[in-house]
Amino acid sequence: MRKKVSTVIGLAVLSLATLVQAAQAPAKIKVLLVTGDDVMPSHNWRETSQATREVLENSGKFEVKLCEDAAILESAATLKNYDLVYLAIYNAKTPTLTDGAKENLLNFVKSGRGFAVAHLASASFKEWPEFKKLCGRYWVMGKSGHGPRSTFAVKLVDKANPITKGLQDFVTDDELYAKLEGDAPIEVLATADSDWSNKTEPLAFTLKYGSGRVFHQAFGHDRKAIIYGPVAQIIARGCEWAAKGSVEQ
Repeated sequence: MRKKVSTVIGLAVLSLATLVQAAQAPAKIKVLLVTGDDVMPSHNWRETSQATREVLENSGKFEVKLCEDAAILESAATLKNYDLVYLAIYNAKTPTLTDGAKENLLNFVKSGRGFAVAHLASASFKEWPEFKKLCGRYWVMGKSGHGPRSTFAVKLVDKANPITKGLQDFVTDDELYAKLEGDAPIEVLATADSDWSNKTEPLAFTLKYGSGRVFHQAFGHDRKAIIYGPVAQIIARGCEWAAKGSVEQ
C-alpha cells in the first residue's frame, strides 16, 4: 500500500514539475513564412521554403505558418497573430500585392514587429518604391546578378552583434549575390568578395523600419545552402532579432 502511495505521489510531483517547466518556457516566436513563386526551375521555392521552416523550427524558438499565397497579407487581422513576416517569394508569375496588402505589411513592421527577406525576394513588387526601402537593398533585374554557383569565403564584419556573436568566418557553397541597389542605412553583418562584381558585397544585414526591425539575408539558392550550419544559425538568429529585438544565446 505504501509503495502505491509513494508511486502516486512521485507521479504527481513529476507532473507538477513538468507543468511548471512548461509554464516557465518562453513563448515561441510566431512566423508567417510567405512563399509560392520564384524563378523556376532555378529556385525550387517549395524546397527552399520547407528548408527555411525546418531551420527555424529546429532551433526550438519558432512556430512557423507556411503560406503559398501572398494575398494573406491582405488581412490585417491575420497579421496580428504573428511576430515576424518572412518573405521567401519572388513574384515571377503571380500578381503583385494589392494596395491594402502593401499597407498592412508596412504597418505591421512600423508597429514594432519583424520582417525578414531572403535571397531573390527583394526583387519582388518592383513597382513599389517603399518595398525597396523596407528591404534596405534590393535586386534589380538586368543590373543585379551573380557568377556561377561556387564555394566562397564569408566574412563576419560585426562579431559583436547578437546575430553573429560567437560565430566565425566560414566558407559556403551558394550563389554570391552582387550589385543589389539601395542607399538606406544598414548594419552589415556578413560580406563576401564577388568575382562577378569585383566588389565586397553585403550578404546579411539589418535595418530599422519605423519601430520595427528588418533582417535581410541573400543566402539560400537551395536546401543545401539554407541548412548549412553557419547560414542556418544566422537565419535563425536574424529572425529572432527581427521579431524580438534581441537574441537569446
